[in-house]
Amino acid sequence: MKHKPDNIAEEDWNAVDSPPLTDEFLAQMRPVSETHPKYPARVRGLQKEPKKVPISIRLSPDVVHYFRAQGSGWQTKINNVLMDYVEEASASVSPTR
Repeated sequence: MKHKPDNIAEEDWNAVDSPPLTDEFLAQMRPVSETHPKYPARVRGLQKEPKKVPISIRLSPDVVHYFRAQGSGWQTKINNVLMDYVEEASASVSPTR
């Protein structure tokens, strides 16, 4: 039996009667696109500005472990650290004339 999350009332948790997912039950399941073809596929909306550029980057395992250990939003935290570096480095560069 699954553990009841704290944000769900005991009465609501007990009211749900879910049957076990047997192999026979799972074999009968079909994709929503087959059973309900009129439902549109889910599409992500337009991104809000500013848009980020998707890239692939190799980082040391220690760096990845450190940021992932901080939980969700770890990639944004890496971006913020890099933005701070860019701003600091840009401020220290004297303009050439």
